[in-house]
Amino acid sequence: MPLRSASRSASPLHAARAAVGCALCAALALPALLFDSPPVLGAVALAALLAGCAAGAGRQLARALLLALPFTLVIALLNPLVTRNGLTVIARLGEAPVLGRVDVTLEALVYGCVLGLRALALILCCALYAAVVDPDEVLRLFRRVSFRSALTATLATRMVPVLQRDGRRMADAQRCRAGVAPSRVALVRAVAAGALDRAVDVAAALEVRGYGTARRPPRVRASWSRHDVAFALVAALLLALTVGARLGGVARFDAYPLVHGGWGAGTWLLSGALLLLPLVPFLDRRGIEPRAAALALAWGRR
Repeated sequence: MPLRSASRSASPLHAARAAVGCALCAALALPALLFDSPPVLGAVALAALLAGCAAGAGRQLARALLLALPFTLVIALLNPLVTRNGLTVIARLGEAPVLGRVDVTLEALVYGCVLGLRALALILCCALYAAVVDPDEVLRLFRRVSFRSALTATLATRMVPVLQRDGRRMADAQRCRAGVAPSRVALVRAVAAGALDRAVDVAAALEVRGYGTARRPPRVRASWSRHDVAFALVAALLLALTVGARLGGVARFDAYPLVHGGWGAGTWLLSGALLLLPLVPFLDRRGIEPRAAALALAWGRR
């Protein structure tokens, strides 16, 4: 059964091609990697969340947000305990067995929050990619570069859930047996043996279907739709804006040795642009219903 991570719905982002969707998610995640400014990181996280809601994937993004919040909190609280940088001591926790003398500084706490916010923004960008970009279309982008690599990646993404289910079933069967429970090594050995047997069967099936001697597929040129052009322009604008702001020193933020950051008009203009630009193409919803119907029909035939 195919592994479908992207939901099919009628939205401009779903109507755009996979390359454009990848470019948009990458351009949106780039500011989270290059900037430490909290307004910029918050704008990236909020833009990814709102773009997912506009694309009809709000439930998937909300689920990712709930999963990311504990990691964000752990990062924010762990950094002040392991970092000795900063001049403003706000708490002296004494001696710790491994960490030594623990002095919590305001700067380390602020930078921990920055790291947590960055992780949250990147997780939401990845969740947006997983929710709106078809993985099969992404693999088709690389099949002309390396047909066998694309085929291997396709099989790997489909075999991993099957192997996970095999492992759970074997573990349940072991718990039902009387006597001493087998070790985890025995379980891994059984799953590995089953994976090898399954790989032989899949290889035989592919050889019968002619995959062993298949040539590279011909290049198929499809015309760009208005949604492709709109999201590609937004991705290019986000990239140019991010690189220009980074080179121009806009939205600078330093936590050490003292908290110092630019909170001027340039920072807020950059944050506003990062927040609003990804949402502009969603205003044009013409032509998405036929595209969504074609995608649903194609998925039904698989």
